[in-house]
Amino acid sequence: MDFELTPEQREIQALARSFAEAEIEPHASAWDRDHALPVEVLRKLGALGLMGVCVPEEYAGAGADFLSYILVVEELSRADAGVGVTVAVHTSACTMPILQFGSDEQRDRFVPPLARGEGVGCFALTEPGAGSDAGALTTRATPVDGGWQVTGAKQWITNAAFGGTLLLFARTDEATKNGRGISAFILDSDQVEITRTEEKLGLNSSATNDIAIDSFVATDRLIGDEHHGFRIAMATLDGGRIGIAAQAVGIARAAYEVALAYSKQRIAFGHRIADFQAIQHKLANMSMEIDAARLLVHRAAWLKDKGHPHTEAGAKAKLFASEMARRQTAEAIQVLGGYGYTKEFPVERYYRDAKITEIYEGTSEIQRLVIARAILGEAHAARA
Repeated sequence: MDFELTPEQREIQALARSFAEAEIEPHASAWDRDHALPVEVLRKLGALGLMGVCVPEEYAGAGADFLSYILVVEELSRADAGVGVTVAVHTSACTMPILQFGSDEQRDRFVPPLARGEGVGCFALTEPGAGSDAGALTTRATPVDGGWQVTGAKQWITNAAFGGTLLLFARTDEATKNGRGISAFILDSDQVEITRTEEKLGLNSSATNDIAIDSFVATDRLIGDEHHGFRIAMATLDGGRIGIAAQAVGIARAAYEVALAYSKQRIAFGHRIADFQAIQHKLANMSMEIDAARLLVHRAAWLKDKGHPHTEAGAKAKLFASEMARRQTAEAIQVLGGYGYTKEFPVERYYRDAKITEIYEGTSEIQRLVIARAILGEAHAARA
């Protein structure tokens, strides 16, 4: 692995950083307070090619590699984690699976509008009774003339309120259990109903919705083979975890930068608090762990770009980066003391935003299972 970014990667990183600093960071606190993200921001990202960074040019994307997309997610998440996850789910959990598993007609039809940011992509897998145990989902797709009648409910669907395209999973074989007998479908937002907008601890600028489905879905909306949707879901999460790990790095980096700047200005006992060893140790640990997490993230992205297996690497990156972000955003609050606990500084927002990275796209407990099964081998996985 070459640790030096290519000129194209640095250019994309700089573009994302510039946009984030000018168009996102100044408004992030207000969006957090108002629990809303203006859709115009996503349109602007689309116009810059940042909603389809790793989508080939023939499908209206920027034609960059997966690592370039990861760099974008980190930069956006540093400014506002809600924007970061909006783009991450749109790209790696909706656009890329259609690109990878869809037919030529589906790619031509659905990918270009997503890459241009004309609609926002969603990943509709989780249900009230099927979270970590995604194979227990009960949404049904019953065969009818010309397609399926899909009925059910999904929970915690990022981006659903923006309107766009949903990659939705439903059971097509009632006789099977767990992940068998599940298929994947491409739906439009007008085929589902928003039943709830979630009030969350953090990540308030992102849209998190419950949805209900009772719609006819035509035959040409089945993606991949019938009953093989669970494989698509798991492969999608393998890549999606890398994006969430990059989000965690971006959040932690934002907290570290605020803590570092504050420590150089705050005077206590006649000295900058940066002169005290206790604060120096905190800053050193923050810098070290952020760098370590980023290296894990970039390794996983590099493996994916090379077409190598990346399930274990992605799980390690997400597990370490998410737990690191939760720890180090808390340390940033500690560096700022009482100010860190107020909304005068953004570190309390970073702390709230960091926690979810340990939960969605696979909890930390699930990541440890993924890693354990990888290192113990397939025989152990089959018995588990």
